[in-house]
Amino acid sequence: MKRIEDFEWIVCQDEADAFITEATLIKKFKPRYNVQLKDDKSFPYLKITNEQFPKVFITRRIFNDKSKYFGPYTDVKSMRRLVDVLYKAFPIRNCYIELNEIDEESKQPLVLKNGLGIRTITENEYQDMVADMISFLKGETKSVEEKLSKQMDYYTSKMMYEDSARVRDQIKAINSFKVGQRKLEADFSNRDVIGYQNKDKHFVVVILRIREGRILSREKISLDSDESLDNILRSIVINFYMNAAYIPNKIYFPELPDESNELESWLSEKAERKVVFHVPKRAVKLQELKLANRNAKLLLNEWLLNIEKRKDYIPKLLNELKDILNLKKPPRLIEAFDISHLGGTDTVASMVVFKDGRPFKSAYRKYNINVDKVDDFESMREVVFRRYKRQLNEKNKLPDLVLIDGGKGQLSAALESFKELKLDLPIVALAKRLEELFLPEQKDSLRIAKNSPALNILKQLRDEAHRFAITFQRQKRTKGIAKSKFEDIPGVGKKTVEKIYKRFQNISDMKDLSDKALSYKLGVSRKIAIEIKKII
Repeated sequence: MKRIEDFEWIVCQDEADAFITEATLIKKFKPRYNVQLKDDKSFPYLKITNEQFPKVFITRRIFNDKSKYFGPYTDVKSMRRLVDVLYKAFPIRNCYIELNEIDEESKQPLVLKNGLGIRTITENEYQDMVADMISFLKGETKSVEEKLSKQMDYYTSKMMYEDSARVRDQIKAINSFKVGQRKLEADFSNRDVIGYQNKDKHFVVVILRIREGRILSREKISLDSDESLDNILRSIVINFYMNAAYIPNKIYFPELPDESNELESWLSEKAERKVVFHVPKRAVKLQELKLANRNAKLLLNEWLLNIEKRKDYIPKLLNELKDILNLKKPPRLIEAFDISHLGGTDTVASMVVFKDGRPFKSAYRKYNINVDKVDDFESMREVVFRRYKRQLNEKNKLPDLVLIDGGKGQLSAALESFKELKLDLPIVALAKRLEELFLPEQKDSLRIAKNSPALNILKQLRDEAHRFAITFQRQKRTKGIAKSKFEDIPGVGKKTVEKIYKRFQNISDMKDLSDKALSYKLGVSRKIAIEIKKII
């Protein structure tokens, strides 16, 4: 509680609205002390669109567009296998061309459906197939099989052998999918079984989706948390079922989640029927829970093993970089700085981070620079000082290597800040022109083979820092545009002004272009291009 600076209240309509608001705010702001699901950000769903002839596809974005969303699915490979089965069993379109034809019997429009090859189908037939697919996704495979079997018999009796063969293939696809599902007890009620395992603060939660006595899918959620199990399960329920199109009648837990009565009411309202939470104590239901726990234990051990492997793994190029720069240890954490300005104004700086040779984007930082004139050296001195003064004050981890975009001047400016902070960190500057490396207290630059992996990682860092700085600088510049001198030119509006600031880091660079080239680059007439160059 001592770390809380302020409270802000949001009044919600009811408990259901409060759950959704809480989950949305946690996703948006990622507060340090709330339970955050590691996989949650990338949960994929199966979307069935709300159209005359719906299509199905995988999406990670949920919209309030009256489409149906099935999921979430945490195992993407299994999900793609499911999609393959759907296209075989219910070959609905992934695109279509409307035909200007009407079916003579039903008087309905026909559609050319890509999934079934070059053939036509009426809207009613298509919607029936979509309804069957939705039933299948809910786990109601038996009723779908019975319906398709009757269709196949009907087509056969009418000697419509092509249609009969098509339905036969649909039934085969459904049966092949069922073969891969584990058969449980003869309880055909739909239910989700939630198990877990943890070691210290590492938790893996497994959700077994059981439909018509078979395990339809196994979903995994991993998280790091110091919270109690009932609070973790509460967060799991809110996040996992918030956008689900189908919620089973029963959900089994190792222990009831916090606010279980409110959660039951919320899910019952969403499902439009009674949803019950239960903690199994005996017999087959307890065995199902143990099965979910065993799955969680297997996945937890796999996760912990990967964590240990990552701890010990050091990319070869980092060892090469250590040797070239004569460092004490491989630079697993590298921070790189760059300065950007536009025509001498709106100077900004960027800092990007690579961890074990890969971008660590959550640690990237942007800085507004307070120098009064164009001075790359002073700007570099300022940003390095600000960064490491804060890191020292907050006792945060320091990098194994600092990379400066520039030459001797920028390196000297950064070293001034180090000296003022009494900081001793490995530091190197990389100049763009000849890709030269400059090290402290060395008169001459260090040349490395152009194809060296060590040089390439430094170039990637330098280029990423430059990209990040340019992006921030342009965003700031565009946002700050109120009235530009270019808008005084007849035919030049805000869109043209935005193009100027986005496409030219320094507006004086426009002078070096021919009238024709500038006209083409900005999408304006040559006459306007000439007027723009006049006032630069």
